[in-house]
Amino acid sequence: MRFEHGGRSGFGRLDGDAVQVFRGDMFAAPEPTGERLPRTELRPLPPCRPGQILGLWNNFHAAAQKNGWNVPAEPLYFLKSPSSLAADGAPIPVPRAHDGRVFYEGELAVVIGRLARGVSVAEGPAHIFGYTCANDVSAVELLQRDPSFPQWTRAKSFDGFCPLGPVIVPDVDLARAHVRTRVGGRERQNYPLADMIFPPAELVARLSQDITLHPGDVILCGTSLGALPMKAGSEVEVEIDGIGTLRNVYG
Repeated sequence: MRFEHGGRSGFGRLDGDAVQVFRGDMFAAPEPTGERLPRTELRPLPPCRPGQILGLWNNFHAAAQKNGWNVPAEPLYFLKSPSSLAADGAPIPVPRAHDGRVFYEGELAVVIGRLARGVSVAEGPAHIFGYTCANDVSAVELLQRDPSFPQWTRAKSFDGFCPLGPVIVPDVDLARAHVRTRVGGRERQNYPLADMIFPPAELVARLSQDITLHPGDVILCGTSLGALPMKAGSEVEVEIDGIGTLRNVYG
């Protein structure tokens, strides 16, 4: 995890209720400093600093079937601005320039650990540093406001529209893990990661044919059924088995 403590930022490995602090490059043989800090004294930061955030649309069979969408032959993806990044516990601001509905979308996020350019599916796992929870917040009414130009970037990139966290874990049981999203304590999403059309290794491979992926870049794997509008003041929790729970308040 990344954190702020005493006016400085750092990163380390979570060990129970404490964090073992490391130095160097998170993605290139970091070294332990020997310092341990109580987790309760740390302010969480986004667990990585992506230069690129790529999001998937229509990547779950159940959602495609219910909505009458065709199963895509290749990943359908968009870009979110890195300035949309938010940490666990940070507020999701209500957009100043948009008064329409804003949706939550609980998702699995893939964090790239090695430069990936034109890699194969078999090589994909070696380029994945780990996984974290994400909320792909979306101002959906902006998408088709002008039929001549769908505004994916604007609808997905307002400040705070990409909460990530709380930690990165090196592996997730994709065959068994579920994503659960709760709004105000009420479960709104509960779907299996095994239902993905393009799983993480294939996403890394296919996207790397188009775009060079760098350490720290993030791929949001898409969401499934149950994404709905949020009301201002709502706490949204995204929980993934084996990772933990990402919590943010909208507004």
